[in-house]
Amino acid sequence: MTAVPATRQVADLFRKAPVMDMPAIERALGGRSRRSVFRDLEALGYVSSYTHTGRYSTLASVPDFDPDGLWRYQGIGFSRDSTLKATVRRLAESAEAGRTQRELQLRLEVRVHNPLLDLVEHKQLRRESIAAEYVYVAAARRQATKQLEHRRALVAAGLGASVPVAPTLEIEVLVEVIHGARLPPRDAATVAARLSARGIRASEADVRTVLERHGLKKTAPSRSRPSRR
Repeated sequence: MTAVPATRQVADLFRKAPVMDMPAIERALGGRSRRSVFRDLEALGYVSSYTHTGRYSTLASVPDFDPDGLWRYQGIGFSRDSTLKATVRRLAESAEAGRTQRELQLRLEVRVHNPLLDLVEHKQLRRESIAAEYVYVAAARRQATKQLEHRRALVAAGLGASVPVAPTLEIEVLVEVIHGARLPPRDAATVAARLSARGIRASEADVRTVLERHGLKKTAPSRSRPSRR
């Protein structure tokens, strides 16, 4: 009886379960060494998840990447760049108007603060503050200039805050409104300042969007006329 090649065994595993972590692969292969499993994965071509600290793997032939080069399977994110850092860099470089941290987090559904700091510190990305948010752009000066010009044009046209507010931030805004119900009128600036005091960064534009969506805009206090007796 002819033995099935090791790489064929690994390929067969991923036909049954498109995404697996290393312990599951090792168990299914009967205790083969991790080094030999990685050797077979490299021979077949594989991608590690950019979420879950790269714990999960899939064969490169499995994902149906979207136009941003991303694919999700049961809450696990994969990118054609494999790592989160490389993915963040590509998305910022390729965007016509660059990307803000908020935009990247919404798109990738993970925190990107540390990768962005590292990319800026190592001069792999540039950043500039526009409309109270850092915009991350390519390191190349000419490309960065074009991206920043486009971003400023969007902001000037009132389109700079077109990205939806993150659900987590929306919840924080609503909680702050509830807790501050007896405080001075709840305008966007007041709520944003109170969030900032709690260490939560929120632009006035985002806060205003949430307040308007839920009918919580600041209203002038009513003035009752003194009764005549």
